[in-house]
Amino acid sequence: MGRIMAIDYGQKRVGIAVTDENRIIATGLTTLHVKDVIAFLKEYLAREKVDCIVIGEPRDMKNQASDASRFIEPFVKHIRKQFPHTVVDRMDERFTSQMAFQTMIDAGLGKKKRQNKELVDTISATLILQSYMQLKAHQNSQK
Repeated sequence: MGRIMAIDYGQKRVGIAVTDENRIIATGLTTLHVKDVIAFLKEYLAREKVDCIVIGEPRDMKNQASDASRFIEPFVKHIRKQFPHTVVDRMDERFTSQMAFQTMIDAGLGKKKRQNKELVDTISATLILQSYMQLKAHQNSQK
């Protein structure tokens, strides 16, 4: 069984998280500049077995695609083309940035560390991945 990877795609930075090989624990991996993502993914997927890439799907409060979708959708299409043998799934990412910030506060991080946008992006990717894993576990328990 391969890992699941989650991507929190932004216009400047991309947060990435992965599961362990047993798909039990979601861990923040890194935050990259958007121009470095494809090269990183090619290298990572060449050495690690990843069965599924989950990309955050920005939605508004009416559950409609948000304005950010216009720059994320081309990225999703590119990922599907670059990695045709890897499942690409989407996961609602509403509130992940706010939840990431709250997680940093709850962890006792100081104000200076909470201003680290790269850390926020990595935590957001981890939250997307955790939500995806919980959704899949719930779906499997309903079968």
